[in-house]
Amino acid sequence: MRASRLISLLLLLQSRETMTAAELARELEVSERTIYRDVLALSAAGVPVYADRGRAGGYRLLGGYRTRLTGLTRDEAEALFLAGLPGPAGDMGLADAVASAELKVLAALPPSLRDAPARTGQRFHLDVPGWFREAGPPPWLAELAGAGWRDRTVRMRYRRGDREVTRELAPYGLVLKSGTWYLVGRVGDGYRTYRVDRVAGVEVGEETFDRDDGFDLAAYWRGQAGEFLRSMLRARVTLRLSAAGLRRLRHLVDAPFVYDEAVAAADGPDAQGRVVLRLPVESVEVAYAQLLTLGPEVEVLDPPELRELMASAAARTAALYASSDPVSGSR
Repeated sequence: MRASRLISLLLLLQSRETMTAAELARELEVSERTIYRDVLALSAAGVPVYADRGRAGGYRLLGGYRTRLTGLTRDEAEALFLAGLPGPAGDMGLADAVASAELKVLAALPPSLRDAPARTGQRFHLDVPGWFREAGPPPWLAELAGAGWRDRTVRMRYRRGDREVTRELAPYGLVLKSGTWYLVGRVGDGYRTYRVDRVAGVEVGEETFDRDDGFDLAAYWRGQAGEFLRSMLRARVTLRLSAAGLRRLRHLVDAPFVYDEAVAAADGPDAQGRVVLRLPVESVEVAYAQLLTLGPEVEVLDPPELRELMASAAARTAALYASSDPVSGSR
């Protein structure tokens, strides 16, 4: 345990140049007294750790000292090559950077661990896109990723329904969720979420933006994911479903938690064994396309325009099958 902590302390000093005992203690989750003892242990082992005294002081390494990664265990070395995730990195235009970093890490490993990338590749493969979706990245993903890395503002054309809007924003970060990329951007004093596959054009500006050091992308996404999905569900439909239709509906809705809430709020089956469900949906058009796959297992009760669409589709389908001869159409 202590050996692992000493390596972590050394790597922290390599990456951040100067750190106080209090900062090191917070990072390593130990007391400052433990940090003092660990620094003495590193010095006794020949690591040139120097203490700058005074209010702006702290610990630092002398002479650009660097250590090779000889302290890694096999599990740690193999976990490093999992972190690259070449698929998403390649989508963002970082495939070459990841490959170069892996080569440098590989060169620093002892010979006994240089099979780590091969062992990792044999045991784990990340297939990000969902089933029946295109595997390619959205057209403007690399440009947005590059702007985010360099803290450059962007002017973005975005498809919202049947119209296109323009937004000027600071691209704070990208999130890959179930095969779909999302951009989190700061617009004015607030943050908004955009689907990258709906971006119609990007102009990267020369102006940079100052990041809010208190912004946590992961925490933001956790808080906004449910709200974001709910914001997309702007319409509501009332359905009467058979038991089979109720089971199949779960696989059609975009947000499973919405389905669960609707089922929990529904009354029990009626005399025909059907359940009436009130379900939020993105739009009448989207609901129509989804519910058609349920055929006679669903009856739309509301809104009237959706009921009319379903009735029209059912009538046209019945007319197609009214013929006894599918080739000639004779009755």
